Amino acid sequence: MLIRIVRMHFTEAGVEEFLEIFEHNKVAIRNFPGCTHLQLLKDSEDPLCYTTLSNWNDPADLEKYRKSELFGSVWGRVKTLFSERTQTFSLERFIEL
Repeated sequence: MLIRIVRMHFTEAGVEEFLEIFEHNKVAIRNFPGCTHLQLLKDSEDPLCYTTLSNWNDPADLEKYRKSELFGSVWGRVKTLFSERTQTFSLERFIEL
């Protein structure tokens, strides 16, 4: 399994539009083949910072999503709302208790 984390900082004006885009597309993203989990997290100290956490069966599934029309339409709109560069991480479970 692959865990994908994307940390995004938005302009003040961009937060509401991002939340609308996420709300409109969250089911389609979650139901994309290979996606097993999707969460939107809000930073506890910065109201302009949000993080998505998604689980994918394998890296190939994430790559198919990243090349999909769905990703292109969502990311194309969302990336215009950022106030700074995003941080992305792809992780694998290593030790779990």
